[in-house]
Amino acid sequence: MTSTNGIARLQLVAFDCPDPRALADFYAAITGWELDEDAGDWVQLRSDAGATLAFQEAPDHQPPVWPSSDRSQQAHLDFEVRDLDAGEEQVLALGARKTEVQPGESFRVYLDPAGHPFCLVLHPDAVTT
Repeated sequence: MTSTNGIARLQLVAFDCPDPRALADFYAAITGWELDEDAGDWVQLRSDAGATLAFQEAPDHQPPVWPSSDRSQQAHLDFEVRDLDAGEEQVLALGARKTEVQPGESFRVYLDPAGHPFCLVLHPDAVTT
């Protein structure tokens, strides 16, 4: 049974990382979102629609390993694009790394500069060649 009256509203998604500002800059370049708060050890990006990504300093951060059960990805972000090749070129130029394991054809898996996995997903209306 699902309820339309939840007990809470999602405020943000936060990522542990060694350099919050650098990781916020990386995701700002992908999303176009503006820097909302920079307290040094806590940095936030907010979209016009209210979605927020936060980055929290964790000096001993150990990035997840994908794919692995030792240090699983725990969470990841999907970004929709109309051209996977163009999107890939752009995120690699920002400092992302493409993973060796690519399990699908309609999406690609990358690691952000702090090692968190994220995907570029082909928009359902995009024409594939």
